[in-house]
Amino acid sequence: MSQSSTSPTISNIASWALKFSPTAWLKSWLLYLGIETHVRGTLEPEMKPLHSVCEYLHALHIYTDEARRGEVRTVSAHHFCSHVSKDLRQCLIYDSCQPNARLIGVEYMIPKSRYEALDPVEQKLWHSHEFEVKSGMLVLPYPQSHAGRKEAWDNLETQAMEEVVGLYGKLYHFWEVDKGHELPLGQPKLMGSLTEFKQLDVDKAMEQRNKEQGIDQEKKRQLREHIPLPVIHPNSDSWWKEAQAKKQGIYAE
Repeated sequence: MSQSSTSPTISNIASWALKFSPTAWLKSWLLYLGIETHVRGTLEPEMKPLHSVCEYLHALHIYTDEARRGEVRTVSAHHFCSHVSKDLRQCLIYDSCQPNARLIGVEYMIPKSRYEALDPVEQKLWHSHEFEVKSGMLVLPYPQSHAGRKEAWDNLETQAMEEVVGLYGKLYHFWEVDKGHELPLGQPKLMGSLTEFKQLDVDKAMEQRNKEQGIDQEKKRQLREHIPLPVIHPNSDSWWKEAQAKKQGIYAE
């Protein structure tokens, strides 16, 4: 299905169904089919794993080595995600959304029920998404088809965020593009997410993105105020908790 062939009627049906859909898997496919996201399945049959890419998100990622010292180092991350099953998403992370974008990492996302079944050591490698959602930093960038219908897209995005807010992610980057590296060097880096405003002035950090993409981040926050705060597992975001316990960096007294 091309981006230009999807009718407003299908979009309206998808919007209605999205409201009552019980699963994140179905929600994202409705976004893909009915709301004409940026991502299109390639037609080449040999490229089947890419056909299921149905979701485009953008946010900042943080380097956990620095976070353990109470330092904040971020990098822009464009996520192109597919749903392997109703309780597993996998995302290819690029440094942009352009044709020459570099693949810099991979993220896996699972719901709390699956996260809680992991052993404690494994749990400490995963991060939460509550702050990314509630701060308005994590977005599904507006597709060209909705350039004049941002309110409709915002409403659908907000419903999608009701699912994302409770997910846990495991994330590795292979390429430190923020250092200017021309190739992926060294070992993969475990990455994470921001968890509070104390770590970064998110509005300032996202100012350029918001300007380029016409995003009102404050409005995003307001639209997401009704989303309940999940009870975040104590083993997630372990790097920030380590810095807090040791009173390092931004947590120094």
